[in-house]
Amino acid sequence: MTTPDIKTLVRERYADAATRASGCCGPSSCGCGSGPGTGVDMIGNAYSQVEGYVAEADLGLGCGLPTRHAAIRAGETVLDLGSGAGIDCFVARRETGDSGRVIGVDMTPEMIARARQNAAKLGYGNVEFRLGEIENLPVEAGAVDIVISNCVLNLVPDKAAAFAEMFRVLKAGGRFCVSDIVSSVALPAPIREAAALHVGCVAGAIVEAEYLALLGQAGFTDVRVVEAKPIPLPDDLLGRYLDARGLEAFRASGTELRSVTVLGTKAASAA
Repeated sequence: MTTPDIKTLVRERYADAATRASGCCGPSSCGCGSGPGTGVDMIGNAYSQVEGYVAEADLGLGCGLPTRHAAIRAGETVLDLGSGAGIDCFVARRETGDSGRVIGVDMTPEMIARARQNAAKLGYGNVEFRLGEIENLPVEAGAVDIVISNCVLNLVPDKAAAFAEMFRVLKAGGRFCVSDIVSSVALPAPIREAAALHVGCVAGAIVEAEYLALLGQAGFTDVRVVEAKPIPLPDDLLGRYLDARGLEAFRASGTELRSVTVLGTKAASAA
C-alpha cells in the first residue's frame, strides 16, 4: 500500500469510530484496543482506575498508558499525537491542572469534532484539539514540555519524519512518553501489506531496535523502554494473510509483537 492509501484507510476507519456512539467499528473494531477482526485486546480496562478518566472519550483504541510514566507536572504544556476522542488529553489535564495546557492533534476531522465536544462538556478551556498530521504538526517549534502518544505512531508510514517533528516541537530539556507496537524481527510481507492490520496497529510495526534507533537519530537522548507486554497473534488471524507454509514459518521464526512504552528526552542544550 502507498502512503496515501494507508492514510486514507486509517482516516476512514477512525472517522467511523468517532461517529459511532460506542466508539467501535462494529464487531471488527478499528484500532489498537482490539485490532480489526483480531479479537486481540491490547488495552482492556486499563484506564478504569486512572484519575481524569472520561468514559465518553475512551474508544478503546490504545495499547498502553503513556501518562502513567510521563511524570506530567502542574503548569506544563502537553502535546498528544493522534489524540482521538481525547482520553489521554483529559488524563494529562488532570496532571497539568488549570495552570497547564494540553494540545491534541489528530488527522481525522470526526475525531477532532468528538474531542472538542467532550472538552466543551467538561468545561476545559485549557485543552484544545487541532486537525493535522504527525509528520507536519500544526504546533510551533519549542512549544511543549512533553509529547505523549498512544498506539498511533505505529500507523504513521514515515516514522523518521514523525520523530523529527516530536523533536522540533519540544522545548530544550523536554521529553516524550509514547506507547506503541513493535516487533522482534521484520514482519512477513503479507502481514505488512494487509490493509486491515494497518488500521489495527499490526502491519505498521517495525523492529523494536530500529524504532529506538530512529528516535536516537532524531536527536533524542536517554531513550528507553519502561514498560512492555506481549501482543498475541492468533492463528485464525494470521491464517487470513498467510498460507499454511507461511504460518508455519512465521511461528518457527519466533517473531513477537510487543506493546512498549518508551521514554526519551531532548537535551537541554539542543536547539
